[in-house]
Amino acid sequence: MPKWLNDAIFYEIYPQSFYDSNDDGIGDINGIIAKLDYVRGLGCNAIWLNPVYDSPFMDAGYDVRDYYKVAPRYGTNEDLVQLFKEAHAKGIRVLLDLVPGHTSDTHPWFLQAKKAAENEYSNRYIFTKTVWDAPPEYRMMCGICERDGNYMVNYFSSQPALNYGFYEVTHPEWQLPHDHPDCLKTAGAIKDIMRFWLDKGADGFRVDMADSLVKNDDEKIATAKIWRGVREMLDKEYPEAAMVSEWCHPDRAINNAGFHMDFYLDHYGNGYSRLFRYGDWGDRAAFNPNGRGSLEEFAVEYLPAYNRTKDKGYISFMTNNHDMPRVTAYLDRQAIKLVNAFIFTMPGVPFLYYGDEIGMRYQKDLVSKEGGYSRTGSRTPMQWNSGKNLGFSQSDDTYLPVDKSADAPTVENQSGDPDSIYRVVTDLIALRHKYADLHGNGELEFTFREGQLPFAFRRGGMVMYFNPTGKPAELEAVGSGDVVYKIGEAILDGSKVKMEAQSFLLVES
Repeated sequence: MPKWLNDAIFYEIYPQSFYDSNDDGIGDINGIIAKLDYVRGLGCNAIWLNPVYDSPFMDAGYDVRDYYKVAPRYGTNEDLVQLFKEAHAKGIRVLLDLVPGHTSDTHPWFLQAKKAAENEYSNRYIFTKTVWDAPPEYRMMCGICERDGNYMVNYFSSQPALNYGFYEVTHPEWQLPHDHPDCLKTAGAIKDIMRFWLDKGADGFRVDMADSLVKNDDEKIATAKIWRGVREMLDKEYPEAAMVSEWCHPDRAINNAGFHMDFYLDHYGNGYSRLFRYGDWGDRAAFNPNGRGSLEEFAVEYLPAYNRTKDKGYISFMTNNHDMPRVTAYLDRQAIKLVNAFIFTMPGVPFLYYGDEIGMRYQKDLVSKEGGYSRTGSRTPMQWNSGKNLGFSQSDDTYLPVDKSADAPTVENQSGDPDSIYRVVTDLIALRHKYADLHGNGELEFTFREGQLPFAFRRGGMVMYFNPTGKPAELEAVGSGDVVYKIGEAILDGSKVKMEAQSFLLVES
């Protein structure tokens, strides 16, 4: 386990929307390099970089055409290596985004696999035996190849699924078992891609759709075996490299598959959703001040998973990511401050999505860009200052429109505001670094009455009290101590913690 993860705080950068250094309207790698001091100033010491590989961008780069080449719109391989070097000089690690489950339908492997004549890539993807065979239980693209067969897709129609085989073979005329030599070669090809970028200075990978490899593998037994093989490779060859999975099943991802971290994602009705987003636009979320939410529905799911995985890896909370509406679409400004207080004091390795530190808004009703659809409104350009395009680019045609509201939050107008989300985020990150009890691992004990709000939790000598409701409330004090930080109005009064609506208190006991 890389020791650096215990005090890591990641900043997710969507490269096309972060900072445009050459005024073509699209963010780029040199733009990220130019803003490394900003990232470090937040207190973030690691970056997750969304895909920068060559791509036709039917799915914003998650349709890879060449894993070994940076997309020209972002720069060159040399630019990416320079990013690694300059980030490392500032104490910042960089994870790339790995897309192992599928490629673009323009990838050279797939162009070969589509051919009628058998070749070394014929089994790199999953094809049925004939064009007339299109089982409805699978997502198939039919009748568009020279080859007499239909191919399986992992997500969009332009993303053919790579072939890691089938755990349960139900159509032996075209399905290969997961231990078939050609399926093992697919896993080997992904390892080679990882080695290529790790040798150039990458610090690891966020793994897209990590559970999507072997098909008919409901319990993910064979899929986990592949990832254990990757973990063994990392432990032997790159022991400081880290992997975080897009899985949201820590028992499988951490305990079975060997990932160092697993994202706690917003799946409707799960614990993450119950905290921040549940109901009609968050009206039943625990952090909604209307008080209709419950902590219990989160705790019943999260705490057993945490206790089963805490000695092997980290469950990672995120403020948002590129696949879900920003939390500004669900909660008010004070609630968002409390959300950040929760995320940055909980165990695990937290991830901050670019722009969340300034309260960037989710822009509804944008026309889909590069397969974004409803996600497009969370992928708009970073808002730096009051200049043209809010400082993102000098181009007249930007990747997506910036927030045109008169009160659009920017780094410029938020960083100097003592009452801003930016101030809360940077304060909390600094406290997390300062106090070892707030680092990634350690014990966790919740205090709540039948799941009701408010609530508290203890981590070693630190106690966090939360009243996310819109009414004043009292909590029994968990021991005694000194107040370290607060949001809103809350006081420690003997054996009681008296809290006004939407308040937070951090106490060192």
